[in-house]
Amino acid sequence: MAFHDSYAVRHPLRGVAINVLLVCTLGLLAYGLQAPILTLEKFYVFSNTVSLLSALQTLAEQAEWGLFALVGTFSVVFPVAKILLLALIWNLDSAQGAAHQRHLDWMNRYGKWSMLDVFVVALLVVSVKLGALAAARVEIGIYAFAAAVVLTMLLSNWIGHNAFERVPAGNRQSTKRG
Repeated sequence: MAFHDSYAVRHPLRGVAINVLLVCTLGLLAYGLQAPILTLEKFYVFSNTVSLLSALQTLAEQAEWGLFALVGTFSVVFPVAKILLLALIWNLDSAQGAAHQRHLDWMNRYGKWSMLDVFVVALLVVSVKLGALAAARVEIGIYAFAAAVVLTMLLSNWIGHNAFERVPAGNRQSTKRG
């Protein structure tokens, strides 16, 4: 790993833009995890506002370990890991070698796990459990979380596209897109 040979150094303007967007994405994700995502109103009298982290805390308190692991892994661990992996590839990877190819493969694999899909399924499960006895109202946290997901996908695509720079014909190695 070498900063002096990274994509960010070779492309200074894009390097700054992508790093600013990576920081913004991490901020949106952090905000989306702790901000209210859903307000549940029961019998028009009782209401409960839930954030993703408070939902995880409730699942842990109720010993719902399967749901806790599923939602925690796909809505917290994977998004953070993907953003960190994107930062690593963009800022510290030299553009050559087995380690670089391995990091690009990891990025490709993480990209196939859609954080948003799993999150929507979790919300659907909550909605189905409520039935007609309660109304659910979407809050700002879901929009911040969704924005982080979309921005991560766009950055992943942008970084992946830049990872396959044109190499002069004499030095060309196999640059297989994943």
